[in-house]
Amino acid sequence: MISEYRIDHMKSEAFFQKSQEIIGRISQAGSIGISGHRNPDGDCIGACLAMKAYIQDHFPQAKVSVFLDDISNKFKFLPGAEEVRFAKAEDETFDLFLALDCSDPDRLNHHKDYFMEAAYRITIDHHITNEGFGDLCLVVPGASSTCEILFYMMGEEEISLPCAQALYTGIVHDTGVFAHTNTGRMTMEAAGALLEKGVNSEEIIDRSFYRRTYVQTQILGRALIESIMILDGRMIFSKVTRKDMRFYDVDSSDLDSIIDQLRLTGNVDCALFLYELEDGSFKASLRSSDRVDVSRIARSFGGGGHVKAAGCTMVGRVRDIVMNIAQEVENQLDNPVSEDDD
Repeated sequence: MISEYRIDHMKSEAFFQKSQEIIGRISQAGSIGISGHRNPDGDCIGACLAMKAYIQDHFPQAKVSVFLDDISNKFKFLPGAEEVRFAKAEDETFDLFLALDCSDPDRLNHHKDYFMEAAYRITIDHHITNEGFGDLCLVVPGASSTCEILFYMMGEEEISLPCAQALYTGIVHDTGVFAHTNTGRMTMEAAGALLEKGVNSEEIIDRSFYRRTYVQTQILGRALIESIMILDGRMIFSKVTRKDMRFYDVDSSDLDSIIDQLRLTGNVDCALFLYELEDGSFKASLRSSDRVDVSRIARSFGGGGHVKAAGCTMVGRVRDIVMNIAQEVENQLDNPVSEDDD
């Protein structure tokens, strides 16, 4: 584990010094790779694209590439999204590689080797489950998003409009359009400053958060209709199988909004959504109220995330997966843990 990698506050001297060290490393690199966690969400995509834009603006001598799994079409309007790559050239090497919004090197998925083989490695993240990896690591668990960290690391005056658009998108997605409790004063100050750069908030929120294709609406409707309440109405779950996905001609990126719609069900403390992967395992997404820490549950099954939003991959029958997770949820609801016990 890297020592002194976790920073409590983004206006602290420690954060400023760590930020300057990271920017110094970036300024010295000739070839830079950037990646984030598998199945990238808005914060992951926004952070990667914002970092690339920032480097190109200030260190144009560097060759910069972003590597991610296929990103959802709803983020393709962001500057630089069409240049995202899946694989590097066979002889391509990196002086520096940045892992953004990724709590564990294994979550880099296909791009873990790129990170591990780089001459120097940097991690920037806000997940509380991040235990530090790479040569230089900056984790701010109190930040709403990795994009919020990057805003304060880069400095308001150094952020161009393309960079601002990506940062705003990441903040919007990890705060649920500023509705989640991870939204704080610094989050709103960052968002306000980005708007003053010329960011079109309405367009970003509509295109990347609310707008759906017809088949996305159909699969959402099916998942909601087939949802089931358990634990005396304290938990709700639904699933989508590979057969369902083939029938509606959708992929995993078309399922993004389902878990958040399940979470909105009245009096529910935890929502669970499962979708089947190609190998027959299931991706489990969890959302919760104040009474359930889903990051603990996800970690117990090899995943991770935030207190109210987390996920993991599980093998087995749907019934068994749901019952195993439900048992953990019930244990927390019946035996609440105080902060002093953490």
